[in-house]
Amino acid sequence: MSAGTGVRAPGAAPAPVRTRGRRRAPDWAPGAAGCLAVLLAWALVSVTVFRTSGAVPTPWSVVAELGRSGWSFYAQNVGVTVRGAALGYLYGNVVALAVAVLVLLVPAFDGLASQLAVISYCMPLTAIGPIVLVVFGGRTPTVFLAAISCIFTTLIGALLGLRAADPVALDLVRGFGGGRVQQVVRVQLVAALPSLVAALRIAAPAAMLGAVVGEYLGGVDSGLGVVLTVAQQQNDVPRTWALAVVCGLVAALAYLLLGVLGRLVTPWARTAEERP
Repeated sequence: MSAGTGVRAPGAAPAPVRTRGRRRAPDWAPGAAGCLAVLLAWALVSVTVFRTSGAVPTPWSVVAELGRSGWSFYAQNVGVTVRGAALGYLYGNVVALAVAVLVLLVPAFDGLASQLAVISYCMPLTAIGPIVLVVFGGRTPTVFLAAISCIFTTLIGALLGLRAADPVALDLVRGFGGGRVQQVVRVQLVAALPSLVAALRIAAPAAMLGAVVGEYLGGVDSGLGVVLTVAQQQNDVPRTWALAVVCGLVAALAYLLLGVLGRLVTPWARTAEERP
């Protein structure tokens, strides 16, 4: 640029543009804001619309109920339900991943696998649960409903991830003499990991819900579903809401833990999200 003219000389490099850096909000900020908004709306509704009926207790009365019942009451029932949900989570995801591997080996089964996922998703838990309870009894419905709640999410996530593999990368592996196994290991599985981890993360709360519904159907004497039924029958509104809050917190904790695990397993996906 010529001195004092303000005109850039031909061939000269453009002057760097200075931009003011924007401070990015923490990742947890939107979630915290959403939780705060829900709590405020809950408190407002409880002291206005449902003040007379008491069908919606105030948040502080639910917290007081948590303190009255004590840690041991909730911990014992949470432990029982989480064990059933974890078993169902394991079995359901094993089935989903086995079907995804079958599709990977035999692509002709892709349509059949998608239909299986949709069927498992559309199957009403309250309809199939009593049948499982009559046939097997015990805690089998808890594990079964938790498992069937996971299949759709994990299977669809795995299939979408496998389809996300870059065709150019597959051709490159083939061009360097790699066979089908090399394509799967070096390209398709790596491409499927972010979608699969996200699906496993969403499947955790689904498994928790399935386990609670399984206990709610009866046939067992402990667990969050059982004490929810008892609180409902006794018209104990604060305890019912307290148990619902505990169920939500456990499901949210599983979701967050799997999110942390996903960031460790797929760090490149996190980098791609932050890239402008």
